[in-house]
Amino acid sequence: MNGSFDILTLLFLVIAVVIFLRLRSVLGRRTGNERPHYDPYSASDANGGAARDNIVTLRGEPHRPAEELDEETFAKRLKDIAPAGSDLAQKLQAIAQADRSFDPQHFLEGAKAAYEMTVTAFAAGERKALKQLLSREVYDSFASAISEREKNGESIEFKFVGISNTEILEAEMVGKTVHITIKFVSELITATRNRAGEILEGDPSQIREVTDVWTFARDVSSRDPNWRLVATGSVN
Repeated sequence: MNGSFDILTLLFLVIAVVIFLRLRSVLGRRTGNERPHYDPYSASDANGGAARDNIVTLRGEPHRPAEELDEETFAKRLKDIAPAGSDLAQKLQAIAQADRSFDPQHFLEGAKAAYEMTVTAFAAGERKALKQLLSREVYDSFASAISEREKNGESIEFKFVGISNTEILEAEMVGKTVHITIKFVSELITATRNRAGEILEGDPSQIREVTDVWTFARDVSSRDPNWRLVATGSVN
């Protein structure tokens, strides 16, 4: 009887260990270096639950060495972003000297993701998502447009097709704050309808090219690696 009990106990322990290892392999372990999950409908921050209005996560390389920036290496990072020796290239290099986490390629990728989230949330009237992505001034402008749309009983039929081109137009440092202005050329399907469902503007079956110019900012003296979207404008 005792032998049977010991064998069963051993089997249960083995099964428990196997299940634990399986769960661990599926769920993974946090190392402290993971990028936080972004929830566009949550007003809380992934680092403790505090509200983070107007923050866009545009992270660079977290482990770049602290020695002087190698100009040749950085010039390769600027390929297809700014001509070698240009005023823009020199400004971006100055930003990288002040902010070791800055990488222009990674920055553009993050900016494209932020752009898609913002235009999609605006079309859907998702104020909570917008509040996480925009500065207070920009948010107030977007929220006002949404309120006017709701007041008039209008709705937007929207589909984000993709971004065909991004270009850094300007980069500058004002004190310890970096400002980078980007031009986005995107393809969207959009149509505005009234209460009766009639189309007031746009075409739900036609792809439209839109050009927007947005500015992101970050205080390089801050330990917070995130960038704030501080200005938006549309060319067409």
